[in-house]
Amino acid sequence: MMAAKSTSIMPVVSKLFCSASEVILAVRNRPHVVSGGGFVVTSFINQKLVFEVDGCGVLGKKEELILKDADGNALLLIRRKGGMVEALSISRRWNGYKYNFDGSPELVFCLRDPNFSCLKNSTIKISLQSKQCTSYKEFVIMGYFPDRDCSIVEQSSGIVVAQVGIGKELKHVTKSRDLYHVVIKPGIDQAFVFGVIAILDYIYDGSTRC
Repeated sequence: MMAAKSTSIMPVVSKLFCSASEVILAVRNRPHVVSGGGFVVTSFINQKLVFEVDGCGVLGKKEELILKDADGNALLLIRRKGGMVEALSISRRWNGYKYNFDGSPELVFCLRDPNFSCLKNSTIKISLQSKQCTSYKEFVIMGYFPDRDCSIVEQSSGIVVAQVGIGKELKHVTKSRDLYHVVIKPGIDQAFVFGVIAILDYIYDGSTRC
């Protein structure tokens, strides 16, 4: 009898956020008028809070976001890297930092979006900087986030690690794009996925943006 193949985990923020099975989470955007925006992430099954993202209205800083766990602990600090070098570049760079035990930030991923990212055919790329992750390193966004129809895809293999959508379960509840779901494959760091989604939300003038 063959032994079951173990799930390969991809810890970016922490292995605590890597599930051995597929996970479906629901996202609900906060209105802009409530604390300046952001969104909450809950379990699709029991609506239990999993993550929340504070937008720039909460933090008082543009192009800065914070991902927190259900207890309100900061997991990821997300900032857009500016300066003259970026102004001359064909892409914008966002950095995601996790907090170490001593409270100091450590760079764990970078996202580059083209200056023409308002176009559907632009390619958004993510590269992992986390020393914990030895499996995947480069990702691209396939699809169009404002339509709530896109995926995070490992670039070399074409494997979809997370998918954003509005399934049949939600379509009968609302037609708004303020409520959608994210399917995350086994072993993938859920905190990393929602760090990426937070940036996509900001890029496309979503609830995280002032």
